[in-house]
Order: sequence, then C-alpha cells, then structure tokens
Amino acid sequence: MGTGRARLAASILDADFANLGYEVRRVVKAGADRIHLDVMDGHFVPNLTFGPKAIKALRRVTGVPFDAHLMISEPGRYIDQFLDAGCDSVTVHVEIEEPIEPTLRAIRAAGRAAGLALKPATPLSALEPYRELLDIVMVMTVEPGFGSQSFMRDAAQKILPARDLLRHKAFGGEVHVDGGVNRETAEIAGGLGADILVVGSALFTKGRNMGREIRLIKALADEGFQYQLNDGKPPIPRDNWVTFVQLPKVFARRFMNEIEAGGIPVLMLRGDGQINPDGIRDYEVKVPAMAEALTIERHAEARERYLAEAEAWRERLRAGEG
Repeated sequence: MGTGRARLAASILDADFANLGYEVRRVVKAGADRIHLDVMDGHFVPNLTFGPKAIKALRRVTGVPFDAHLMISEPGRYIDQFLDAGCDSVTVHVEIEEPIEPTLRAIRAAGRAAGLALKPATPLSALEPYRELLDIVMVMTVEPGFGSQSFMRDAAQKILPARDLLRHKAFGGEVHVDGGVNRETAEIAGGLGADILVVGSALFTKGRNMGREIRLIKALADEGFQYQLNDGKPPIPRDNWVTFVQLPKVFARRFMNEIEAGGIPVLMLRGDGQINPDGIRDYEVKVPAMAEALTIERHAEARERYLAEAEAWRERLRAGEG
C-alpha cells in the first residue's frame, strides 16, 4: 500500500467514535497501511477507550492489518479475546506488573506478531529479557493515555538502538514510534530508522486533506531515512520483490523451503524463463528486495548448486532418462 519504506498506522483515537466504521474506511481509502487500536483501561493509563468487541465489529469493515496497543494492566487476562477479535499484532507494555512472557507466547502461538511498548522514561534494557519473543518494539514518544501530545525528541533516540533488540529476526521485525508523529516530526522518526509511524490527531485535523497528509508524512520519513541512515540513497520500497533464481518447479520448491526456514519470506511464481524438456517453464524464486543482500549472503552457494542440479536434470530428460 505504498512505494516507499515507511508505513503508517492510523490511530483512530481522535476519530469520530459515533461513526467509527466510516472513519476506518476513510483513513484506509486515504492510504493508511494499518489501523492502530489504542486500548485503555482507566487503570494502567488515566483514560478509557474500547475493547475487543468493538475491534471485532471493526474487523468486518476492512482487511488491512490491525495493530492493537494494549495500555491495560492485565493483558494476559484478555489476550484470547483480542486475538479472537482479529488483531494481526498485539503490543503490551513492559511496565505492567503481571508476567509478560506468557502473554507474548500466546500471541505468537496464535500466529500473530508480538510486541512490547515502553514509556518515554523506561530504558530499552527493560526489554532485554524478552528479546527472542519480540516481533515489534514500540517506542512511545509521549506519555501514553491521550492523543494530541507533543513529540518527545529525547525519547525518540531509543528508536535506532531498538533495532538491535530485533536482530534475531532475519526479516519482518518492526520498530514502531507512537506519539506526536506528524509532518513536523516524521523526518526525525524516519531518520532514526522507524518502520511504522503511528499517526493520530494529525490525520483528523479539520481542514487538512487526509490523503495528502499520509503521503507527506511517509515521504518525509523516507527522506529522513535516506539522508540520515542510507548515505543519500532512496530506501528500498517494502513492497518490492526481486527474483533470486529461476528453477524447475521441484527444485524451486525445495529451495524456497530452505530460504524460508531462515525467516526470509519467499514467493514462488511461474516465470517467463526457459521452457524445460518436460514442457513447463522455470519458476521464479522471489524474495523481498529489502532482504536480497541477506539472501545472497546466506544462499549464494546453494543457488549455484541448485542451478547445476537443474541443468543435470534437464540433460537427463533430453537423453530420455526421465
């Protein structure tokens, strides 16, 4: 749902709650990549919002991913309800007093992405005991509980080192930045390497075009990444896939399984390459462009081996040996 690196999760905290289904459709049509759901219990934070029943009703409205941010004291007590509601990822706070690991394991066992958020004053070291269970690190750049707060630049400095907590993931680990993200702060967040920008009040400001605002925020974040972290080169778009190799189907499927076992997603598509002696074209083994360098590093030798095996197989077919 975009041509760049940055992704935008629209927080609906400042939307019109009297017409929430319409608001979700509107923000998705404007270009938001995800819906960010701020769940507050009036205890962990001094505010109340909505719960799993409301999320389940909204799930029928759109197919874009739902990121649930549980600002509640006892997420473990309710986690099954939020998973059943259709949340694609669930992030809880490291500052809660109940055991955290069982909740993270429950989220991952359900096939969803698990995350931990930390308040501005909480050090990243608080997440260390859970690093192997994390798919998401959410850096709060405001005090959680209310929208329309100002971006805390000091807290944002945790964004870049947060990436180290996700080094166990070959692909797909995400650093989210939540709080005060708008056209004035997007470039800072992007320049620190944020993957997902959680944006709320800036999208629902009267008089502004929501689609233009989304495009502007993502473009500014990408510009920040380009000049602060990427030597002036435009970032690789997240939606780009590249062909790593073309192989006959049986070899392509085997190689796909090997690559995916290391955490790199693969698409196997009927290619436009050579037609084999059995009359079937080679299949393309495609990987995300952002993971191409890692795939080469890990699997370049295996690629040469598979190409050689495929050519030997073709020669046997041509010789009538089956």
